[in-house]
Amino acid sequence: MKPQSYRDAGVNIDEGNRLVDLIKPMVKTTLRKEVLTGLGGFGALFRADFATMTDPLLVSGTDGVGTKLKIAFLMDKHDTVGIDLVAMSVNDIVVQGAEPLFFLDYFATGKLAADKAASVVKGIAEGCKQAGCALIGGETAEMPGFYGEGEYDLAGFGVGVVDRPKLVDGSQVRPGDKLIGLSSTGVHSNGFSLARKVIFDTMNLTVSDYVSDLGMTVGEALLCPTKIYVPEALALCREGLAQSMAHITGGGLPENLPRVLPLGVKAIIDTSSFTPPPIFQLIQEHGPVEESEMFRAFNMGIGFVVVVHAEDEARALEILAERGADARTIGVIEAGEGVAKVVLS
Repeated sequence: MKPQSYRDAGVNIDEGNRLVDLIKPMVKTTLRKEVLTGLGGFGALFRADFATMTDPLLVSGTDGVGTKLKIAFLMDKHDTVGIDLVAMSVNDIVVQGAEPLFFLDYFATGKLAADKAASVVKGIAEGCKQAGCALIGGETAEMPGFYGEGEYDLAGFGVGVVDRPKLVDGSQVRPGDKLIGLSSTGVHSNGFSLARKVIFDTMNLTVSDYVSDLGMTVGEALLCPTKIYVPEALALCREGLAQSMAHITGGGLPENLPRVLPLGVKAIIDTSSFTPPPIFQLIQEHGPVEESEMFRAFNMGIGFVVVVHAEDEARALEILAERGADARTIGVIEAGEGVAKVVLS
């Protein structure tokens, strides 16, 4: 009998080694001075220097990209979902005022294609550069028969640090505070099961169909990468302006804002203060989807919210404008009873 090999079983170690060679230059562009090792070791070394902090706290987050990957498969475009992967973790980490330090990724596929995987890592590296964190390691898993042909899955894990006296925990939020919303770039990475059902099943569109209201193809609109809010959020934290922050992901404004508000207050959102991007209008009209469900499933154009004291509103908006952020006041904190809640008006 012919001797069997790992490659005969569907796992190509040589292709994995080729991937490592392809991504080494990308990873190198993300490294910070604290990183002591390159790719290839069993574990990555990060020399944590918190001498300037009185009580450093590590903040961690992990997430994936969800069924947005289906859009990447359909378009055969893989260099932006990595940005989404990083964004979903670092945007969560920075909510507590933490600076992202490093990131690790997990890439799993049925049959490894090094060039495609390298394209994904290119996006991860870009996301890390936008967030200011280092891509210090990861795992590539080739699992024959586990995924459909040409498909893969992504997960990521990030770690950041914040000095306890500067922790943003919402404890100082009070009635009269203002809610500043930072615009999203579109659907980001939540609600894609509903988006795909409406657009592909109900409307019978394909990713290559151009929609005049979108000004681009369906695929381009859906694949637009998640905005990374780390630079803007940290700029506000450095001046002590952010009293609370929320990353608007699954559950939308109604379910994410209460997570960062103290008891006894409610957030009044003026929905007329911002206009949802056309992709949301398309989904709502053709679903049809009720407005309340739209706000629970999607970010509706607001991807990140910062709560500031009323007297700091102008300065916060000025800082955000200096950084080119599309930001506006979208509501106010009022006194309430019991558990914090969001009221859309």
